[in-house]
Amino acid sequence: METMKAPTGPQLSCKGWEQEGLLRLLMNCLDGRVAENPAELVVYGATGKAARDWDSCRAILDALQKLENDETLVIQSGRPVGIFPTYETAPRVVHSCAMLVPAWGNWTDFRRVEEKGLTMFGQATAASWSYIGTQGILQGTCETLGELAAQYFDGTLAGRLVLTSGLGGMSGAQPLAVTMHGGVVIVVEADEKKIRRRLAANYCEMMAASIDEALELAHEARVRKEPRSIALLGNAASVYPELAARGVHPDVVTDQTAAHDLLHGYIPEMVSPEQAVRLRRTKPKKYLELARSSIRKHVTAMLDFQRGGSVVFDYGNNIRLQGKLAGVADSFDFPGYIPAFIRKMFCEGRGPCRWVALSGDPADIYKIDEVILERFPQDHRTCRWLDFVQDHIMFAGLPARTCWLDFQERGILGGLINDMVRTGQLAAPVAITRDHMDGSAAASPYRETEAMQDGSDIIADWPVLNAMLNGASGAAMVTLQHGGGVGIGYSIHAGMTLIADGTECSAGKLARVLRADPRLGILRHADAGYAKARRMLQRI
Repeated sequence: METMKAPTGPQLSCKGWEQEGLLRLLMNCLDGRVAENPAELVVYGATGKAARDWDSCRAILDALQKLENDETLVIQSGRPVGIFPTYETAPRVVHSCAMLVPAWGNWTDFRRVEEKGLTMFGQATAASWSYIGTQGILQGTCETLGELAAQYFDGTLAGRLVLTSGLGGMSGAQPLAVTMHGGVVIVVEADEKKIRRRLAANYCEMMAASIDEALELAHEARVRKEPRSIALLGNAASVYPELAARGVHPDVVTDQTAAHDLLHGYIPEMVSPEQAVRLRRTKPKKYLELARSSIRKHVTAMLDFQRGGSVVFDYGNNIRLQGKLAGVADSFDFPGYIPAFIRKMFCEGRGPCRWVALSGDPADIYKIDEVILERFPQDHRTCRWLDFVQDHIMFAGLPARTCWLDFQERGILGGLINDMVRTGQLAAPVAITRDHMDGSAAASPYRETEAMQDGSDIIADWPVLNAMLNGASGAAMVTLQHGGGVGIGYSIHAGMTLIADGTECSAGKLARVLRADPRLGILRHADAGYAKARRMLQRI
């Protein structure tokens, strides 16, 4: 097994900080403290990879070290294919991943060409090398639950029970996000190793081995209105129907297993994680039959909870479609989380910004935290968020921070960080990137673009335009990917990364990209008819 650990400190192994920063981000994605399965180059999301194979990974690292400051490395689905002369303000890396001609955009055809070594599944932040562990989605989860609490429970989840499932690289954020809002959560997870990992990283507090134990722990905390997170070792397809049959009424029900990929991301009931590995390899058709049977029970129970009064929503893993394909005719009777809780933030240009200290020194992150708290005291959500994560989050790999910032804050912060590098306040340059769940970064009819006001759910021009615009504006890395979050055939999305190295050239790139990227998201929603986005455009 090869292992990766990003170099740290101010010394360069490449010919410039953009190349060095991207090299460190790639290696960080494959660090065993960060990635879910680094031996297989899998970063998160069932099979989301950072590079196609180990030969390709080594070739990318070698190319980055040789890359000049006026050249661009071109990567096709995780494999480097060439270096081209461009110019200093062009991207150092462009990467297109898992793109298929639309008529062949399905899992069957994807796996056929994947087996031939022609492509890879890059999820979202895996192939763009911007994954920072479970923290990367934590504030997005907190924002979602905060809006849910505001809509249904007077702004707090205190005394409320949330039932969900999945403790993987993304779903592992759920327990901590619930307790941040004062709630009690039972998270069902079939793989004990994942539970142990979230317990060790402080994302979840305790594990229950039975439904009775989980319910007793949850009841005790609810009565006292104390936050509590409980991981229940079990399978959601068994646990959800059992809870419904017992008459348990959670206040909130969702799911964040990797159901977008039934073969590699979902474990059927009565199948252990170890058995799942063998069965996927030896009898994939049988495995899919079992998975669909389990999904049918899983989604049916979610609908039963909804009819009983629970707030139920799809948490972006395409489980409603999987349920429908498995025979649950009314699986879309509960909404997706974007139209229900997040879209108004997209309309104001608020979204998931993140930055990574290439120095490897946590002090750099805390210094940036303090600058944000001083510069944006009026943004109470951000200030509360930073106070919370400083107390609860342990860094894994390169120290990093994620923060949902609005249109103006992103641009201001980029300049502030670059100045901090220039003046020596930080030990080394900083990578600035984001999740792909942003205003113009994704076309995903069952997630980011579900139920668009003008019916433009399936229009995929916007993420393509996002990638081209960010490339023209000077991002260090631009990616365009297929299938992240919801699976092959159901999304197109774009990523971007910048390196703040303290130079004047970097300052210009930061100013252009951090204005263009969120502004296009506002424009996309204004174009769809959202009044809030149109008002925002008038202000900027």
